[in-house]
Amino acid sequence: MRRVVIRKPGGTRALIIETAPEPTPSGDDVCVEVRAIGVNFADLVVRMGLYGSAKKYAGPTVVPGFEVSGTVRSVGERVTSIRPGDQVIGVTRFGGYATALCIPEAQVKPLPRAVGFSAGATFPVAFLTAWYALVELSRLRPGYVVLVHSAAGGVGSALVALAKRARCRVIGVVGSTHKVPAVEALGADVVIDKSREALWPAVERAAPDGCHVVLDANGSETLRQSYAHLRPTGRVIVYGFHSLLRRGSDRLNPFHALAGLLKVPRFNPLKMVEQNTGVLAFNLSYLFDELPIFSEAMNELMTALEGGELELPPVTELPFDEVARAHELLHSGTTIGKVALVV
Repeated sequence: MRRVVIRKPGGTRALIIETAPEPTPSGDDVCVEVRAIGVNFADLVVRMGLYGSAKKYAGPTVVPGFEVSGTVRSVGERVTSIRPGDQVIGVTRFGGYATALCIPEAQVKPLPRAVGFSAGATFPVAFLTAWYALVELSRLRPGYVVLVHSAAGGVGSALVALAKRARCRVIGVVGSTHKVPAVEALGADVVIDKSREALWPAVERAAPDGCHVVLDANGSETLRQSYAHLRPTGRVIVYGFHSLLRRGSDRLNPFHALAGLLKVPRFNPLKMVEQNTGVLAFNLSYLFDELPIFSEAMNELMTALEGGELELPPVTELPFDEVARAHELLHSGTTIGKVALVV
């Protein structure tokens, strides 16, 4: 098998392709011959050495990657729901950048017939993130006003799709004009192109009474104003700090990151009580410690996907050997939807 390893944090040159022994399943494991791998912004953060759970769960040498699709090669003796030859989607806490890997049965689902390998491999992380933010943390109700930053990205697209499925009014924010049609196609009620108009006045026009939920992975760039534009009972859901990483550089710029950290707002619990608003944050990699929630989310999402209720974002495909290019492309901020490595 071949895999991508990171032995030392850094730029895209830190992504090293090496050969390794073929994995063998045991117990509850499913061994998958990988056909496609989802590339996520979190993988860039892992590469730069800034992802805390990677240090905890992956150790000093990290094989990045959280989601794959492929064909089952073999299964452990206790596996009952999956058979060799099945086409599947798999979710893993690291290790996904490989041409073969073993995944616990509980983290493997059949690939729907109408979904290709690339679309399947890029489905779980974006939609699990969106599900947890909207269903578990936001407790959406029909008619809620939901503001989604970076609405044309992988997670942003999933947030728009799930919020519309919940019959909410969705305001999507994009940073480039060419991304507007993609977010409109997902059903967003308003799309704000912040490259052509001032963001927050546009939000105020679209939601004069404020937002029930704001989904923010930008960090210091937008977090203060995201909170300021909540209505009573509203909450900001934080799932990343992308603005700490400078566009156009594949390495962490410590001065840029420090400047961003100094701008991160401090939220006063007393004022939160007075205003009846809140801020919640999460890291999806820790959801593996909560398998009942993980299973509930995956079962609901797979049912919706198989029933044609979800619009999947477009996927940009790159060969497995071009993993560095995939990271550069994702970091550029020019992509719409998801990026996949194809084996």
